[in-house]
Amino acid sequence: MRTACPRLVIAGTGSGVGKTSLTLGLARWLARQGLRVQTFKVGPDFLDPSYLALASGRTCYNLDGWMTSRDYVRGLFARTTADADVALIEGVMGMFDGASPRTLAGSTAEIAQWLGAPVLLVANAHGAARSLAATVKGFAQFEPGVHVAGVIANQGGSPRHRSWLAESLASAETAPLLGMLPRGSLPTLPSRHLGLVAADQANFPAESLDRLADACGQHLDVPAIMELARAAEKFEVVEPSSPVAGVSRRVRLGIARDAAFHFYYADNVESLARAGAEWVPFSPLADRRLPADLDGLYFGGGYPEAHAARLADNGGMLTDVRQFAASGRAIYAECGGLMYLGQTLTCQDGTCYPLAGVLPLQTAMLEKLKVLGYAEVTWAAGSLWGAAGQMARGHEFHYSEITSETCASDGWQPAYSVCRAGAEPAHGGFFRDRVLAGYVHLHWASRPDAIDHFLSSCERRS
Repeated sequence: MRTACPRLVIAGTGSGVGKTSLTLGLARWLARQGLRVQTFKVGPDFLDPSYLALASGRTCYNLDGWMTSRDYVRGLFARTTADADVALIEGVMGMFDGASPRTLAGSTAEIAQWLGAPVLLVANAHGAARSLAATVKGFAQFEPGVHVAGVIANQGGSPRHRSWLAESLASAETAPLLGMLPRGSLPTLPSRHLGLVAADQANFPAESLDRLADACGQHLDVPAIMELARAAEKFEVVEPSSPVAGVSRRVRLGIARDAAFHFYYADNVESLARAGAEWVPFSPLADRRLPADLDGLYFGGGYPEAHAARLADNGGMLTDVRQFAASGRAIYAECGGLMYLGQTLTCQDGTCYPLAGVLPLQTAMLEKLKVLGYAEVTWAAGSLWGAAGQMARGHEFHYSEITSETCASDGWQPAYSVCRAGAEPAHGGFFRDRVLAGYVHLHWASRPDAIDHFLSSCERRS
């Protein structure tokens, strides 16, 4: 047993107030001081974690209260912070926004409560003075058990503006001002769709991270912020064991990883590895053939539409994937992976690209978002991940849609029914033999026995 790592949740009064930029800058600043910084992202997000990992030099993990559970969140936190000096947890949307309009489910506040973590609240101060104190006081008193310990004002003005904000917060007897970022002091992050492009040195070089860190070091009271992290509620955690200690290899799984496919929860992949999966990365963009001797394939989401021409031109890989499916071995695909396994993909410019042709469907890109939100699936029949009637949770986020399908032909059937907030259950996904694909990004912590079911399916290779 040991005491949980010093930690801090960086939350916002709403989306777009600068949470990501501030978390990146603070993580980079602390890492430059020689600290081991473990980062987390609240909610179902594949893009922000890639930036946070770049800033800290460590894998970033998602913490989601709706898709997983309190025990899982605390256990994941314990395992991944065992050797860290401080943990920074970036929130999602506004601090109380989540899966429900009435409860903390799926919110940043829920994770702060579960981890006993103080909250550093980020607010847009442009055009605000004493009104900021009213906003902060409302957030601080809204839910018991959620401790707003400090405030960062973003988009601020002059030193006098900062002084006015600090005095207003102090007079309201609420959380103190621990920094103000003047307008224009943070570099702009490259955007794509509702989020960010995945981070790499090409689209977000080290110089940009260092500019964020310099701004935080100059305008934030970093020592006071670290004191908040060290003052986090004490709780005991079990020392984690080695991720794959004592586990023999059960199956050899190919995982698609490149610029077109990179939407994976790190803990999902690690959970499969701990259960006996050997992961073999491959690139549908660059590799001409699949790796040898695989028992299964996993295609995550990503941006296949941005690389459709190269994917379509890689005939060797497409042929291997078709032959792999025909061999009766297991293939699982989510969102962008589903698009890749389809017959064709039509991009926004109208160009239609032939792809793997495994699934009986065609997809097309849209100008507007098609679906965004949590989803619960119930397996329609026994499949790769569970028996008929069993449920799992995940989320959807895509700008594409299925334009035609022949699901009833050749033995294909809906993989599951999907329950979304405010909507009637609907059929979703495609399943035949040991090929399963759908738009929902599933989190296996929502149904831990699904992992063993999947690996058992892969072990029964033809």
